Amino acid sequence: MPEFAWRAANSAGKVEEGRFTAATPAQVLKHLRDQGMTPLHIGDAGAAVPLPGTAGQAASLGRFAQPKGRQARGPVTAPDVLALTSELAIMLRAGLALDNALRVLIDMSHKPSLAALVQGILDAVKGGTPLSRALAAHRDLFGDFYINMIRSGEASGQMSAVLDRLVEHMERQRALRDSVISATIYPAILLGVAVLSLIAMLGFVVPQFEKLFTDMGDALPLPTRLVMGLGHAFTQYGLVVAAVLAGLGWAALRWLKSPAGRRWWQTLVLRLPLMGPLALKYQLTLFSRSLGTLLGNGVPMLTALHIATETVGNTVLQDALGRVAPIVKEGGKVVQAVTATGIFAPLAINLIRVGEETGRIGPMMLELSNILNREVETGIKRLLTLVEPVLILVLGVLIAAIIVSILLGILSINDLAI
Repeated sequence: MPEFAWRAANSAGKVEEGRFTAATPAQVLKHLRDQGMTPLHIGDAGAAVPLPGTAGQAASLGRFAQPKGRQARGPVTAPDVLALTSELAIMLRAGLALDNALRVLIDMSHKPSLAALVQGILDAVKGGTPLSRALAAHRDLFGDFYINMIRSGEASGQMSAVLDRLVEHMERQRALRDSVISATIYPAILLGVAVLSLIAMLGFVVPQFEKLFTDMGDALPLPTRLVMGLGHAFTQYGLVVAAVLAGLGWAALRWLKSPAGRRWWQTLVLRLPLMGPLALKYQLTLFSRSLGTLLGNGVPMLTALHIATETVGNTVLQDALGRVAPIVKEGGKVVQAVTATGIFAPLAINLIRVGEETGRIGPMMLELSNILNREVETGIKRLLTLVEPVLILVLGVLIAAIIVSILLGILSINDLAI
C-alpha cells in the first residue's frame, strides 16, 4: 500500500507531521480525525508538503475529504456549528489565514448543506466583508451571541482565543441541555410502560374473564364489576377515546405553541413546587453564562445584557430580565437592576455585587453559572429519586388493583358453587 505524508493540527493548535500507510487518502483522513486532529495536508510521501496558510495546503484535501456516496444529508444543525467552530479555532491557532482555513473546512465538510454554508461565508470574506458580517447573513443559525463574540474577536485581534471561548461556551450549553434531556428519559420510559401495561390489562387480560363473570351479574363484588366495566368500555370505545384524546392533544399543542399558550405554560412551570425552582435556575444559568462570556470578550454591558436576555427561553423571565438593561442605561448599578427583577437568589446578588465593585463582573457571572449548573444537576437527581419510585408505585398499585378485583370475582364464584 502507498505511504502518505500528512500535516495536521492537534487540539492545542500545534502543527504535527507524520507518515501513514493506507490504501487511500480518505483512510488517512479518517485516521487523523479519529485521533482528534484537524488535517491540513495529506499527499504522497515523496511530494512536498505545502506550508501552513498557503492555497496549496487548502486545496490538498479536496480530492478525498468527502468520499462519494457517503455524504450526510439534512440541514446544518447545532452540533455542525460546534464542530465547525472548533476546527476553525484549531486551524487559526495553527497559523492558517482565515480564507484558507475556510477552504479547508469546505473540503472537510461531511454535509453538502454545511459546505454550501461555509462557501457562502468564504465568498463574502474574499469580497472584503468581515467574518461577523458574513455570519450575520445566517443569524437564525448562529445567533446574536455568536456573531457578537466574533465581532469582539475581530476588534481585539484574538480570533482564535474568542473561538476557543465560543467552543467552551457551546459545549457547556450542550452538556447542560443533554443532562436535562437524559434525566427525563427514564421517567418517560416508566410512564410509557405504565400506559402500555394498563392497555394490555384492560384490552386483553380483563376481556378473557368477561364470559366467566357474565352470568353472575350483581353477585360480583363491586371492584370486579368496575374493572369489567372498564375493560368492556375499553374494547368497545377504546379507538374512539384514543382519537378524541389525540385530537385534544393536538389542539392543546397548537395552543401551547401560540404566544398566549406558551406564556401560560411557562408561568405554570415556574410555579410548580419542585420543577419551578429547577426551571428558574436552568434559565438563569443560560443568562449568566452568556453574559459572563460576552463581557469577558469586551462586549459592552448594554449589548451583552440584551443578547444574554435573548438566550433565555422562558418569556416570563425574559420580560423580567429585559428590565435590567434600561435601569443600567439610566445610570443604575447592575446589582440594583437584577435585585429589582425579584428572580435572583441572595447568593447570586452578592456575587454580582462583588463583581461590580471589583470590576470583575464577567468572571463572577461565569462563576454564578457554574454554581447554578451544579444546583440544577443536583436538583434533577433529587427529583428523579422521587419521581421514579412514585411512578413504579402507581403502576404497581393499578395493576395489583386489576388483578385483585379479578381474583375477588373468581373467589365469589367458588363461594356460590359451595
